[in-house]
Amino acid sequence: MSRNDALRAARLKAGWRTIEQAATRLTEHGQRLLGDRHFTVSARTWRRWEGGRPGWPPEETAVVIHDALGRWPEELGFTTPPGWIRPEQHEGEQVKRRTFVSVTAAALVPGPVAPQYVDPALIDYFVQQLEGHYRADMFLGPHDLIGTVSAQYQLIDKLIRSAEGETRRGLLRAGAAYAALVGWLYQDAGDLNGSAFWRGITQEIAVRSREPHLIGYALVNQAQVRTDLGDGRAVVDLCEAVLENSSRMVPKVRLMALQQQAHGASLTGDRAAVDQLIDQADALLPRVDDNLPWGNACRRTPAYLEVQRATCYGRLGLGHEALSLWTQILTSVPETARRDRGVYLARHATAAANAGEPEQAWEIARPAVDIATETRSARMRRELGSLQQAMRPWQDAPVGQDLWGALARVTEGS
Repeated sequence: MSRNDALRAARLKAGWRTIEQAATRLTEHGQRLLGDRHFTVSARTWRRWEGGRPGWPPEETAVVIHDALGRWPEELGFTTPPGWIRPEQHEGEQVKRRTFVSVTAAALVPGPVAPQYVDPALIDYFVQQLEGHYRADMFLGPHDLIGTVSAQYQLIDKLIRSAEGETRRGLLRAGAAYAALVGWLYQDAGDLNGSAFWRGITQEIAVRSREPHLIGYALVNQAQVRTDLGDGRAVVDLCEAVLENSSRMVPKVRLMALQQQAHGASLTGDRAAVDQLIDQADALLPRVDDNLPWGNACRRTPAYLEVQRATCYGRLGLGHEALSLWTQILTSVPETARRDRGVYLARHATAAANAGEPEQAWEIARPAVDIATETRSARMRRELGSLQQAMRPWQDAPVGQDLWGALARVTEGS
């Protein structure tokens, strides 16, 4: 069977007797799957696909073809491009295209909407709900919260369009905080595309609020994404931009910018800058006394700045220094902060491996594997991936085999 016959056979098996019918059915299927009424596959395109040079469809079209016909394009006679990786195999990908579209749509609702009266008391309602979401995130991880929080952002956006004066500004401030949380949830879920989108929404709403504190906070959020992308120079650029205007911002925002800049410094290999920036942030910690509902990890997280220092040390390859810090930090982290504790344990285990202590690394990692399986946090899976890399010298030893077997459970549950 020639390549172009594979797609024809799949079309006929699906009951699509003509090319025109196949194009229509795939268009309808794609619009439902992606939630995008503009998705279209023409009969001309399908005819080319069944020809001798079918080319390669866009990624979202590949997803639609797979969902409709049960096979990926490379199994249907398409010419596979270099570097193609099936969406189901992408490292850290938490959702397919349809989920991405549906969640980002919460921030892209066409207007205008019907006007309504907006009571100022709604601002307090959303602020109080926000604190509950932060607590739930510590217990549940990202997947169970993304839809809930983004739906509340959508409601806030709707109310902003009708609100006036200080009520409108208060809702803008709340909206920026909710958008930032959705961005974080996407980042924790391993979807940096979704996270970058919501970080951009955070920036937009913060600027519209005219609130200097929020604008700085939004830039730090952007820097967090750049940290996960390994772009240390961009992290430093963004944090320096915040600190240039630090006189207009509460100490908490300055502290956040300093500690995030330390992460950027660790990515560029500057250990001296890491310590200097964390020490500067530590001097600000006693002055954090605002009542802003967002960005309170520095008050809520035990040993917050030492967590940042230990993380930076691990990134710098300072195994012994990081190991000592994590040992101290984890004595103060409550069992209730389950997701964060799992991340710290994974980093602690990696530090032990880098310090030449594989048995200790495996003992530390055991509970982290269980937490990663439960929370499905891509951030935690990434940390366990770093541990696996650090344990390569012992991969054929019994301790390495035990670790590899445990990490397979995490991959199966993702």
